[in-house]
Amino acid sequence: MVLPAGRALVSPSSAGVGAAPGTAEPIFHATEVFMDTLVAIDIVGRDSERQGAVAAARAYGWFREVEARCSRFDAGSELMQLCASTGQPMPVSPLLYEVLDFAIAVARASGGAFDPTIGATMRAAGFNRNYQTGLAIEGGGARPGEASYRDVHMDRGRRMVALGQPLTLDLGAVAKGLAIDLAARELEGFAGFAINAGGDILAGGLNASAEPWRIGIRHPRNPRALVDSVRVSGAAVCTSGDYERAGAAGVAHHILDPKTGRSSARAMSVTTIAPSAMLADALGTAAFVLGPEAGIALLEAQGIDGLIVDEGLAIHTTKSFARHRA
Repeated sequence: MVLPAGRALVSPSSAGVGAAPGTAEPIFHATEVFMDTLVAIDIVGRDSERQGAVAAARAYGWFREVEARCSRFDAGSELMQLCASTGQPMPVSPLLYEVLDFAIAVARASGGAFDPTIGATMRAAGFNRNYQTGLAIEGGGARPGEASYRDVHMDRGRRMVALGQPLTLDLGAVAKGLAIDLAARELEGFAGFAINAGGDILAGGLNASAEPWRIGIRHPRNPRALVDSVRVSGAAVCTSGDYERAGAAGVAHHILDPKTGRSSARAMSVTTIAPSAMLADALGTAAFVLGPEAGIALLEAQGIDGLIVDEGLAIHTTKSFARHRA
């Protein structure tokens, strides 16, 4: 199956991004913290300084909306209310339905290498604290490894979701990408923009030098070095690395293999280039778990370019990745 680049939704209730020295257009820059990461927005254009603050505020509103609905770390979120409703179909918002439906599609396409029901396993591995309050979030009766994406039943006609057994959903690998994609819609009237949410980047238009945006891909073992760099416009570049977050004792990092419950060790980092950040983020996570050979095959099958640094620091790319190189 070929995954969709993204769907229209309702209105809301460590890579480097840069331009060459000597800017030709004004740039508005803003930063806020959402989803436990710094979200930077750069806007280019003659009206960027005057209108940038207003547009950035609207863009950040999407991060607030998606986090409120899709967070596993807030007992009052719509996602966690759904997780408490085992066995009965529950109506959900259009936003939550679409992101969960997309996550299930990625799970099927990746053979379960990506699985949104991994929440209980993530909790057991120590990824269970709200970054704003520091409080640990419990997951009810869900137990690690007992559920899979096959236990999530979607009813598009009625926009309802039913969970076949107790489980905890984790949409971290798709929700941030969704927020980036929705935020980007608020910036489309400018000559160029870039949204960088902790290494997940969507760049539109041209940079201040009237060129496609240059994005560096961090070396997974040397934070001062790059393994490659790409030029993009109208595309997302998302990087996941084993250096990002450590868990409890015995858990090396936050990208867990749903089938083993352990940190995946087949790769050090994965970078994907896709039409949407949600697609790039989800497929990058799946490719990380699958490892270089199967991961590259998945990306090729979906028509997405990517670069994988394996456990020995060897670099693997899709066949057409070179067309993006800076």
